[in-house]
Amino acid sequence: MVINKDFFTALMFLVLCVGMYAATYQLPEPMFGQLASSTWPRLILVPLGLLSVVLLIQSQSQPAVARPGRSLLVWMSDNRRPFVCFLLFFLFLLSMPVLGMLLGGVAYVFLTLCVLGGWAPKQLALHGAIAVVMVVGMWAIFNLGLGVILPEGMLLRLR
Repeated sequence: MVINKDFFTALMFLVLCVGMYAATYQLPEPMFGQLASSTWPRLILVPLGLLSVVLLIQSQSQPAVARPGRSLLVWMSDNRRPFVCFLLFFLFLLSMPVLGMLLGGVAYVFLTLCVLGGWAPKQLALHGAIAVVMVVGMWAIFNLGLGVILPEGMLLRLR
């Protein structure tokens, strides 16, 4: 048995999927013959669980590689982008009452794309276009199409 970081990642996601799938049995039953509230979570969790099993199997087919010990600060420095993305998401959630879903979402997606894809002027224009089109499109689908009220924020009132 090869124990590497892919093994632990696959195991963590597999346990998470099984736990969350079991939790879907505690969701309330729908009224009036509607689609069950557990349908969409299960539809996401089953493929994620299967992909976790595939990763678990693949992790066992790779040879174990000995790596010299590294300090936590060096590891965090090497892997700073995920930490920055989590920080940006946390700031997005904190700014939601002020910016709302629309403005905050565009800012969050734009900054996340810039952190992951670069800060060159051509890339900034592309990231801005992607952020505006995707977030406004998602907002329109949920708000106008499905009638879901998304947080407006204090800066932009659309109703």
